[in-house]
Amino acid sequence: MNNTIGKLPFILVSPTEGIDPALAENISEAVGDFFGYPVKVSPLLQNIDFAFNSDRNQYNSTIILASLADLAPERCLKILAITDKDLFIPILTHVYGEAQLNGIACIVSINRLNTDLQLSKKKVFERIIKESIHELGHTFNLRHCKDHSCIMHYCRSLDDVDLKSNQYCRYCEVLLSDAIISLSRDPIS
Repeated sequence: MNNTIGKLPFILVSPTEGIDPALAENISEAVGDFFGYPVKVSPLLQNIDFAFNSDRNQYNSTIILASLADLAPERCLKILAITDKDLFIPILTHVYGEAQLNGIACIVSINRLNTDLQLSKKKVFERIIKESIHELGHTFNLRHCKDHSCIMHYCRSLDDVDLKSNQYCRYCEVLLSDAIISLSRDPIS
């Protein structure tokens, strides 16, 4: 790894307990390639039981995001947590992930992205990367897109995840570029 990474803003991939370290490394490579930022892998929250809701038998992702944001290391631009726990927000039965809009933290659950035992590991990984890039897009202030092929399109089902591309539409690409330029003008301390 380059010695200058300590001086540059970076994206942190934060696996929770139960996530294969090799998967976290593969996600970090894909995220780095996509966004062009250095990426580190380090577990900020190994155990997320504090967010468990026994009535729903799921984990409240909003509570996890607040904790992640509080733990952000110096020079950390964005945090992408990866978990195998089933996530929810109170108004939905489940979520594949959640992000702080224009914030620092997001989380993706592999729990529902890998429900079909017939799927290849490659297909499951594609879903995980799509959702990771989608949630990170929210942290760069991108909202859901009406373009069904855009990675920022809201997915109600796994079929939606599979049908959307792994890229931003032209409009969202411009918004992302503007957000990155804005961040480069306002350096992270």
